[in-house]
Amino acid sequence: MHRSALLPARKIKPEAIAQFPTLMLLAFQFQSPGPILFQIGGFAIRWYGLLIASAVLIGVFLCQELAKRRNVDPDLLADFAIWAVIGAIPGARLYYVLFQWQQYAQNPAEIVAIWKGGIAIHGAIIGGTLAALLFARFNKISFWQLADLVAPALILGQAIGRWGNFFNSEAFGSPTDLPWKLYIPPQNRPLSLANFEYFHPTFLYESLWNLGVFALLIALFFWGLRHRGQLKVGTLFLAYLAAYSSGRVWIEALRTDSLMLGVLKMAQVISLGAIAFALLGLAWLYLLKRSLPDVVPPEKQTAP
Repeated sequence: MHRSALLPARKIKPEAIAQFPTLMLLAFQFQSPGPILFQIGGFAIRWYGLLIASAVLIGVFLCQELAKRRNVDPDLLADFAIWAVIGAIPGARLYYVLFQWQQYAQNPAEIVAIWKGGIAIHGAIIGGTLAALLFARFNKISFWQLADLVAPALILGQAIGRWGNFFNSEAFGSPTDLPWKLYIPPQNRPLSLANFEYFHPTFLYESLWNLGVFALLIALFFWGLRHRGQLKVGTLFLAYLAAYSSGRVWIEALRTDSLMLGVLKMAQVISLGAIAFALLGLAWLYLLKRSLPDVVPPEKQTAP
């Protein structure tokens, strides 16, 4: 007989059983380890910057792979990536700074300190869209074809980039006691909520939502490959606008640091506008059965 079989069974103390739910709750709590990944002297690598760079690289690779499957030159997407970064990142920062001008007017040097956080995805979308329009016009290609190839990579990049908010302890929601609550350090809490420790991890909600939208777009993309001609050009980008914006409307309602225009949350206003635009575009494509207006007429577009 094995020796362990002769040992008396250990009794579990009642107080240990009583503490088990508390221990399980603690296991689901989030707390940022800090914004800096590592630092050597005065040189620091921040999580935020690393995540943005990773999102861009992964996005370019994904765009090129999708382009190959649609018989589009993948080098075209690599070229566009430069335009997209030039348009999206300054656009995201400028949008944020404009709505926080009182803060940055007192510290102008902080305007360019993008590595500390403070960018707005709607600014990135606006800047990136303008860059895509110019790129399509310059290269005489369809804007909507380009937008369709970029949309899955864009939403995946958003899912990755949202974790930068986690490391910076920013963009969180209202106070909560839910098991997946997020601990926010005192210096990052709004003054009106300084006595609360735990908040909704809205970065997590949006990251998970974005992953779901990514799965939807990829499923539509491959469905379109199997059913040639049934997925009209522009559908993926319009589906991206409608699906992402739908999630942003309810997630933004939980946030405590929204960019405001008077009493309105700008993210919700723009998201509702994007949903309306996307639905009108889809109706144009599938109810009226017409092609979307493009920056370059089809007869003048070069072969991809």
